[in-house]
Amino acid sequence: MTSKGQITIPSEVREALNLQPGTRFYVAARNGQVVAIPKNKKLADFAGILGKPPAGGSLAIEDMDDASAEAAAKEDARIMREWPERSK
Repeated sequence: MTSKGQITIPSEVREALNLQPGTRFYVAARNGQVVAIPKNKKLADFAGILGKPPAGGSLAIEDMDDASAEAAAKEDARIMREWPERSK
């Protein structure tokens, strides 16, 4: 990594993902790893990239929607609890 925080993506990875100069990325830290997702890709393009889930099962769309809504509601509640504390 350079002093500016830049990294080089190997040519075989660039070719496999059809990355071009100027491609922008979503970058996040997950479980101690840096994850960079090209903005020119759809989430569906990455289906199966991590293999089967540990239990080998899958969820119905409705179950995923419910889990997403529940997670969003919990995050909203956390933000609302912490907001007054940060305003002081």
